[in-house]
Amino acid sequence: MPIIREAIVTTVNAAGKAHLAPFGLIASGTRWVIAPFRPSTTLDNLLVVPYAVANFTDDVRLFAGCLTGRRDWPLVSASRIAVPRLAGALAHVELAVEELTEDPTRPRFACGMVHEEMHAPFGGFNRAKAAVIEACILVSRLHMLPREKVEHEIAYLSVAVEKTAGAEEAQAWGWLMDEIKAKYSAAGS
Repeated sequence: MPIIREAIVTTVNAAGKAHLAPFGLIASGTRWVIAPFRPSTTLDNLLVVPYAVANFTDDVRLFAGCLTGRRDWPLVSASRIAVPRLAGALAHVELAVEELTEDPTRPRFACGMVHEEMHAPFGGFNRAKAAVIEACILVSRLHMLPREKVEHEIAYLSVAVEKTAGAEEAQAWGWLMDEIKAKYSAAGS
């Protein structure tokens, strides 16, 4: 089973407009694979500008924010490619697409590392952060998962949030819970 590392991926379109999206990057030897679902802005961007930045952060608000329409996070120039990075990233890796494997559902962009930088220390694990990341994955798949499964998983994850969340984790959790509530309210159930 491959290693998957959660990151916020920055891509740009032909006009240079940046787009942020949470991704589980798949380790493949010395490469990282970005596998966006069709349709997606990340997919479109990588097809026209074959570079990306993997931003590593422990601020789970970025993951939850990207999934709930809050994508306006401060960016700065990357060191070697024309795709910006998150200003608040703990570390980032600048990536260049080396190979595209087409797929009708989820193409895979195998990317080589162009440059890697560390910006701030990692402050340690927090169970609430892990719970928010898992809830983000659920929210990103609300259209594919049965409601019962989502509600069961959220009930389990909420224990970690209730016991260990700081202000950032609590805010991110609230955004995700609002998204789930809105989805199920819109479905009329």
